[in-house]
Amino acid sequence: MARSRQLAPGVGRFSRSQAASRRGLYKGLKKSDKPAPAETPAFKEVTVGGDKNSGTRLVPTSKAPRFYPAEDVRQPKKSRKSPKPAKLRPTIVPGTVLILLAGRFRGKRVVFLKQLDSGLLLVTGPYKINGVPLRRVNQAYVIATSTKVDLAEFKVDAKINDAYFAKPATKSSSAEAEFFEEGKPKAKEAFPEAKSADQKEVDKAIIAAVQKQENLAKYLKATFGLSKGQFPHKMVF
Repeated sequence: MARSRQLAPGVGRFSRSQAASRRGLYKGLKKSDKPAPAETPAFKEVTVGGDKNSGTRLVPTSKAPRFYPAEDVRQPKKSRKSPKPAKLRPTIVPGTVLILLAGRFRGKRVVFLKQLDSGLLLVTGPYKINGVPLRRVNQAYVIATSTKVDLAEFKVDAKINDAYFAKPATKSSSAEAEFFEEGKPKAKEAFPEAKSADQKEVDKAIIAAVQKQENLAKYLKATFGLSKGQFPHKMVF
């Protein structure tokens, strides 16, 4: 990789095109379909002459090197750790009202439903109250409040998992089609009716629980924000 040393603040030694050509990323990865070489045995049997040499002897197929490096070559450390989903914070339980801190719906209040296998949190607005649909969020980007919605009788359908939110594979269009479509707005795909029905089913149960508590619907609809002189670390949510 070519290092473009700075001659002055913001001015590199090489231009962007020079640095790109020196890196050589345009060459791409070389792919070859050569057959895998056959594994050679570590030892081979050799016939040895002489009455006292037992006739045959096992000899290593590859000779050991005559010289060794002056310094020990560092071997990469093998990691035996496997990625595991993050533990759920004790302040987050099903029905807890969370405040989103990042993303498209930052500042919105949502209801936590369950933790998925990936460790992400499944939340919803509900959509009918504040416009936040069923979505996954990282618990690092939420604030757990002391407000809770009673969801004792509600259970999320098992089909709503990480695979449920996977994007469908799109077919790549030809270069000619892309040339003629340049500048035209892409047609929006219709929202799947199955997901719309799932959203309505979840919202129906949650809204029924929200309506049992006074002013809770207004609380979920209001967005969160800080004014001058307010510090989140000094607040009790």
